[in-house]
Amino acid sequence: MFMKKIGIDLGTANILVFIPQKGIVANEPSVVAVSLDNNKILAVGNEAKEMLGKTPENISASRPVKDGVIADYRITEAMIRYFINKVGGKIRFFKPEVIISVPAGITSTERRAVIDAALQAGAKAAYVVKEPILAAIGAGIPINTPFGNMIIDIGGGTSEVAVISLGGIVAFSSVRVGGDKLDKAIYEYIKKKHGVAIGERNAEEIKIKIGSAIREKDEVSMDIRGRDLVTGLPKTIKINSNEITEALQDELGEIIRAVKNVLQDTPPELSSDVIDRGMVLSGGGALLRNLDVLLSQATGVPCYVADDPLLCVVRGTGKVLDDLDTYRRSIISKK
Repeated sequence: MFMKKIGIDLGTANILVFIPQKGIVANEPSVVAVSLDNNKILAVGNEAKEMLGKTPENISASRPVKDGVIADYRITEAMIRYFINKVGGKIRFFKPEVIISVPAGITSTERRAVIDAALQAGAKAAYVVKEPILAAIGAGIPINTPFGNMIIDIGGGTSEVAVISLGGIVAFSSVRVGGDKLDKAIYEYIKKKHGVAIGERNAEEIKIKIGSAIREKDEVSMDIRGRDLVTGLPKTIKINSNEITEALQDELGEIIRAVKNVLQDTPPELSSDVIDRGMVLSGGGALLRNLDVLLSQATGVPCYVADDPLLCVVRGTGKVLDDLDTYRRSIISKK
């Protein structure tokens, strides 16, 4: 295959792969199954996710990226190799150039480990770019201009807030609150208030269908099924959107504090730009209804949801690959 460039969004929940002219060619869970007997990689992605919670003692299925932090580099390398081979085939005429998204708070040691992992996985050259920068590029924000642009990227494990100017991050904050924590908050709320245990997938479904960041006059409700904690029997209850808003208050409060911290750390010259241009929401968490309204009310700064917020980071990798010279200042490191 004549594949020369690959963009990889290395997320807490999912890995997305982008190839120029083809678009997004892979979107699978960030899960790897390992044999504890011989430390061998058994499965990656969808196949490994099916093993979660079902493995015997000698097999471990886990996520190498936890709360936005890369926890296991050997497994990360195996995951990168798997996706390079999957989209390009094991036999390639050209080794590809690879761009990988990394958390904004990554250390130089962690950065080097990601680059080495990509090179060992078969890349000709590897570049790592901070997620907020890629999210901004994917959202269509002109990051190389001398103006302040604010991006709020809410993923599965973390929320990263950054003000970007001249291709670099001027002010930044990160909190370990993302889609997973929001789901857990809903799960705990229903367990505590209604005495019913539900599954994590049910909690996510509730968030997607009726979740709202602010209270609404016209409530939306839905029936949910779970297990009564007193009798142990199945039980159906009705829950409304305002209850979900109540359940999410603590987690949303952490995101608001992160946004305020960045606004307070932003130089006055760039603050006026942010007020004029507004804040842009990306990542899966941006899909929570009325989150943009909540952030606007809390900060007094306009807030907008990017088009296809789930895909902003991986699309950003594609745009960087298309024009590496223009985005050279955004590239953290390469080899």
